[in-house]
Amino acid sequence: AKAYPLYKADLCAERMGCIGSKPDAYDANGECAPIEGPHGIERRTKKFDKPIWTWNTQQDGPIDPERLTRMRVEFWDTQPHYGGDKVIWDALKAACEADIETARILVDAAGIIVAAPDMSICYDERGARYELPRYVLSNPSNLHV
Repeated sequence: AKAYPLYKADLCAERMGCIGSKPDAYDANGECAPIEGPHGIERRTKKFDKPIWTWNTQQDGPIDPERLTRMRVEFWDTQPHYGGDKVIWDALKAACEADIETARILVDAAGIIVAAPDMSICYDERGARYELPRYVLSNPSNLHV
């Protein structure tokens, strides 16, 4: 299996052979530049925020805190059984339940690669993909309290 670099900076530093080298691997927004990964060209980002979104009540029915909690519990109870590392799932859950600054610290400490600016797509250091639905990342803007 081909090993892919986590960031373009890793690839460039590896080729340069110098630990302190800082090639132009980041774009103007501070995000890592696109690189070739296990699933084609991908953008790895260190910056992410929790999404702001609206629940589709016409399609999915009304949403209240109890229903949202049940959906989250069901997701976290079942998703790890479909693959990935339990430690990464636990770190992602903790990050989803934390404020944004704590979430960034947790993700970084666990070595999670955030591939979407809303944290909905992540990878572990081995390349396993973790997809998170919006409802575990943040509350919808139209949540009925």
